[in-house]
Amino acid sequence: MADHISTAQLESFLHELGKRYPKPATLYLLGGSALVLLGGSRPTLDIDYVGIDIPGLWNDLQRLIAQLAVELDLKIEAVPYDEMIPPLPDTTQRNIAIGKYGTIQVYVLDPYAMALGKLDRGFPTDLEDVGFLLQREFIEFASLEKMALEASRHAREYDLNPKQMQASLETVRQLLDAL
Repeated sequence: MADHISTAQLESFLHELGKRYPKPATLYLLGGSALVLLGGSRPTLDIDYVGIDIPGLWNDLQRLIAQLAVELDLKIEAVPYDEMIPPLPDTTQRNIAIGKYGTIQVYVLDPYAMALGKLDRGFPTDLEDVGFLLQREFIEFASLEKMALEASRHAREYDLNPKQMQASLETVRQLLDAL
């Protein structure tokens, strides 16, 4: 397996998936691979997509994704995002269309939803990613802060860590101030 996934490998995967999958479908990417498609330069180790993370419950598209992961020697993971982050207002309007690959329409998941997940996890690379989203104006700090506060109200339902989210927000604020 490669050390990181290049833009060319990601595009090749999407083209092959679109070529092989016969029915219309929608695929939402998130994480590092999504940021690569938005122009990010930080290498990513895998392709994350919104889906069920239990193989026995996969649909045909997810089974094909898993098959392609083996064939192309890529690490690809389903992320049950709706179980991790509370629903955000207007999230569907903020999904970013990337393109159509055969029968599959590909989007980058709402950048605010991705940012909340990254704030909750709080790894240094996650905070760099939030900084990228802010610098490229995919998100605004005041709106992110408001959404983080609202998401924190649902912390128990979604296993969120409000203290970690606040600490991460403060770190991101300091990173932005230093620029």
